Amino acid sequence: MPRKLDASNAHFRKAIQRLPLGVSSNFRYWGDDKTIYVKRGRGARVWDLDGNAYIDYRLGYGPVILGHCHEEVDAAARDGQTIGTVFALGTERELVVAELIHEMMPAAELVRFSNSGTEAVMAALRLARGATGRDGYVLFEGSYHGLFDAAMWMADVESLETIEDDPAVVTYGKGIPGLTRQLFWQVPYNDANRLEDVLRRNRDAIAAVLIEPILGNCCGIPSTPEFIRAVRDLCTKYDVLMIVDEVKTGFRVAKGGAQELYGITGDICTVAKAMANGYPIAAIGGREDVMRHFGQGVAHGGTYTAQAMSLAAAEKTLTILRDTDALARIAAYGRSMQEGMGKILAARGIPHSFTGHPSMGGLFFRETPPANYREWKLSDYSFYDALAARLIDGGVLCEPDSREPWFISAAHDRACLDETLAIFEAAVDATVGETRKTQRRAAK
Repeated sequence: MPRKLDASNAHFRKAIQRLPLGVSSNFRYWGDDKTIYVKRGRGARVWDLDGNAYIDYRLGYGPVILGHCHEEVDAAARDGQTIGTVFALGTERELVVAELIHEMMPAAELVRFSNSGTEAVMAALRLARGATGRDGYVLFEGSYHGLFDAAMWMADVESLETIEDDPAVVTYGKGIPGLTRQLFWQVPYNDANRLEDVLRRNRDAIAAVLIEPILGNCCGIPSTPEFIRAVRDLCTKYDVLMIVDEVKTGFRVAKGGAQELYGITGDICTVAKAMANGYPIAAIGGREDVMRHFGQGVAHGGTYTAQAMSLAAAEKTLTILRDTDALARIAAYGRSMQEGMGKILAARGIPHSFTGHPSMGGLFFRETPPANYREWKLSDYSFYDALAARLIDGGVLCEPDSREPWFISAAHDRACLDETLAIFEAAVDATVGETRKTQRRAAK
C-alpha cells in the first residue's frame, strides 16, 4: 500500500508560499504531492512528517558515512562549539585536521578548507589557472563538479542516437553565461585517446583536467584503472594539472579515497562529503608547489571557512574512519546487498549489473554496466524508474533518478539488509507485473 504523505503535502502547500519549489535545493523537490519533509534521522533510517520510516540509501548524497546523529561526532561538534563559532582568525584545530587529511591522503601535501564541495572545486580550478597562467580546462561527459557556472555544462545526450555521435554541450539551465563555453573541452569518460587528442592540440590553453574517479552523479560509473592512470600520465606529458574531484569518493571508497584505490596522485584534489558525517566542511589539497600559490597571487577565503564546530566533527569522523573497520564494514554491506539483489533478479530472469564501489554503487537492468554517460543514456532505465518509486513507498529510500548511486553508511546493519531485500523482492515482483500488464495492453 502506498505511503500516506498528508503531513508532507500540507507542509509543501505552506512552504511553496515562501520557498521556491517549497525546498532549499531544486533536487529536493520530487513533485507537488511526492516531496518528502524529514522529521528526524538516526543511524541508517529517517522518518518523515507522516511518520513513515525509511532505510536511507541517499545519506544526503553521501556525507552521512557513519549514520545520522552519530553520538561521538555530534558530541565532538558540540564540544567544538564551546570555543566560539567564527573569528576571521585561525584556530589550532585547522592544523590537526589538515594533518589528518594529509596522513590519510598523502597527495594533499598542503590543505585549505572550504564549506562545500562546490566551493572546493571552484577554488581548485582557480588555483590551477593561477599556477599555470592558462584559463582552459577539460571536463568529462557525465561528471558533476558542483553548482557553479564553469562546471554547469553537460553533454546533450537526449538527442543521442548512437554511441559514436558527439552530442552538443548544453547548460544545466538558465543563467549560465554562454561565454564560459569558450573555456573548456568536454570529452567522453574512459576514453584516453580522445583526451590526448584535446591535450595535444590545446596544451598551451589548458590549465587542468578535472576528473571524478567515480562518476558520483552518473550511477557510480568508475574509471577503468587503465584510463585514470592514462589521465595521470597525459597530464604530466602535456604539463597540465590533474584535479581529482573526490568530493564524493574521498574517505569513502578507501581511507585515502579513490587516489589510494587506483594508485594515482593528483596535482590538486578536493574532498568534502564524507569528511565530517554531514557537517559542512570541504578541503582543497595538493602538491606543495601548486598550493603555495594561495596567498601568492591566487585568492581564497570565506567567512565560515574552517568553522569550529565543523572542524571538530571532521576530526572525529576522520579519526574513526582511520582507526576502525568502518569502511570495511560499509563495503561488505554494499557487496552483500548487491549479492542479495542479484539473486532476486537472477531468479526472475531479469538482466542486471552493478557498477561503482560497494559503498556507492549503481544498479542497471542490462547484463553489462555502462562505461560512460553515453552508454547510460542509451540503456533502458525505465524499469529502474518504476522500481525506485515502489521501493520508496515500501520504505527503502533510494534516489528516484537512476543516475544517483546507492550510498552505504556504517550504521546499516543486518536488520537493514534483511528488510531492504524483502522490500526489494516485493517491489521487483510488482514492477514486473505492471510491466507485463502494460505490454499486454500495448499488444491489443
